[in-house]
Amino acid sequence: MEEYEKADKFDLIVLATKAHDALDVAPFLARLLSADGTLLPIQNGCVSQLLYDRFGDKVVVGGLSNLGATMVEPGVYEQKNVGYLLIGELAGGLTDRVARILQALKGGIEVKATPNFSSAVWAKLLLNCSVTTIGAVSGQTMRHYIATSAGMEVFRNTYDEALRIALAAGVRPERMIVEPTPPGWDGARSSLGTNYAAWVEKIIVTYGDLKPSMLQDFERRRRTEVDFINGYVAQLGKKIGMSAPLNAAIAETVHLIEQGHIQPGSVRLEELARGCASMSEEFNGGSHFVKYRD
Repeated sequence: MEEYEKADKFDLIVLATKAHDALDVAPFLARLLSADGTLLPIQNGCVSQLLYDRFGDKVVVGGLSNLGATMVEPGVYEQKNVGYLLIGELAGGLTDRVARILQALKGGIEVKATPNFSSAVWAKLLLNCSVTTIGAVSGQTMRHYIATSAGMEVFRNTYDEALRIALAAGVRPERMIVEPTPPGWDGARSSLGTNYAAWVEKIIVTYGDLKPSMLQDFERRRRTEVDFINGYVAQLGKKIGMSAPLNAAIAETVHLIEQGHIQPGSVRLEELARGCASMSEEFNGGSHFVKYRD
């Protein structure tokens, strides 16, 4: 990539790597920007915010993907849903810069802009924490794991826990696939019932048959982004004085799978579901939340 340093500067660089790679390469890419150039990271979780904190609003515009795809072979991906890219200023509002980027990108793929990007990030993060990661540790699509009592219990508690952290941190997630606040939400937990089942079904329509990207990472022995998803929720909770034991336990489970100590499977859901039953507000961590079986 060093050859680019000798070429003309870029007005826009779209950074669409894995999260860890994005953080590693961003300082180099920032040097390739023109005086008014923009770096547009498109990753899950907190990456846009981390780069915004590092480089400032003059350089970074946030981006996230609502596209679901499976790699068929290197360089060939099969898109599984009708999704789009979402971009916006981390500080909020709609700017001329965002409008220009929208215009530049919209010919190749559907791109939308939001004046509440941080809220949109959390809307996606809530689903990443529950849909994507749970599917990965169970080795199943959402449609399969949510049909089990353990799967529904883990999904519900993971989502509720992440939403509690977001609200306590002052974030109001905006609507993406569904309203971010589940039916029957009492400020701490959702309640099961017909309305909740219909809410979950709307998520299944979009994500139910997608092979989780994190499961694909397991299969290809790649480092996952769990530290920017469930791990981030657990760390933020600790920072604001709230526990997030289930998200912490899920992050630990993913790391154990990455390291080859355990394998994805339905047994992981059963372990996490047993942990749900023993949750307490005083718990702050994850290492003793779940007892693993090989």
